[in-house]
Amino acid sequence: MNTPPHELAEARLASALTAGWGLAVASLAYRPVGFGSHHWELVDAGGGRWFVTVDDLRTKRYAAGEPLDRAYERLRDALGTAVALGAHGLEFVVAPEPTVDGAALSRVDDRFTVAVYRYVDGESFGWGDFASGEQRLAVLGMVVALHGAPPAAGAGAAVDDLRVPGRADLEAALAGDVPDAGPYARRMRDLLAARPERVRELLADYDALAAEVDPARWVLTHGEPHPGNTMRAAGRWRLIDWDTVLRAAPERDLWSLDPGDGSILAAYEAATGVRPRLDLLELFRLRWEAADLAAAASRFRAPHAGDADDDATWDILAALAT
Repeated sequence: MNTPPHELAEARLASALTAGWGLAVASLAYRPVGFGSHHWELVDAGGGRWFVTVDDLRTKRYAAGEPLDRAYERLRDALGTAVALGAHGLEFVVAPEPTVDGAALSRVDDRFTVAVYRYVDGESFGWGDFASGEQRLAVLGMVVALHGAPPAAGAGAAVDDLRVPGRADLEAALAGDVPDAGPYARRMRDLLAARPERVRELLADYDALAAEVDPARWVLTHGEPHPGNTMRAAGRWRLIDWDTVLRAAPERDLWSLDPGDGSILAAYEAATGVRPRLDLLELFRLRWEAADLAAAASRFRAPHAGDADDDATWDILAALAT
């Protein structure tokens, strides 16, 4: 995210880091990278560098009324699976450092969680197209290894229920139910009212395809193996941001990986013996769009000030809804 959460004082975060990981915090510097979580670079009293990730559990809920504890459990299970994958020899997994109690993350309070990672010096990439064929093939190799991970490594992972998080907010916004909660509320209401059929057709197409998913094909998936979640460090490719791990159809990791000529899909089949289904590739593409729309609806139906993150969310909404 571009801005730190105003409701979380850095002193409170520093106390949680000391209590959870025994870190003596010399400095904390906010890093506006990624979208969804908040990040800081931490330097400890001995000069060690760490990467700190804070999540607001309100944005991790599947629906506005869902208990924050349920959102916490999903995040705990996902990051715990990343730790287990690393322990089972998947060296490309950038997993969090366990707390002094052996947990993958800690709660600062009821609303915020924190996870700590060893700082990885390397080349980072942004969301968008793959920088090279080498990078695309490297991600394919990591995805193949993940999908073939030992069952014990994924024993704690949640199962994809194919829901679209925040869908109730999106459907409420489509119906015109948008409180005047901030500068983008009315703009969103007007935008969706102008072309509601675009979003409604997307949701209907998604629902029809979701009914065709075969649970027998489910594997352990990352969920977002796009270029922005890759790094190259010490000559090796790494995969970061494991908060979206689920047991799901393999197409969840494949829909954005192929360049459009079928080469990556063919390579995946050659490596695994599993032929990707075109209908399920489309399913997960549609859910990606629906989830972005729903996240925007949730954000703008709630109180918001019009900060840089609101601006970025509006750009996503406008691009998808028109």
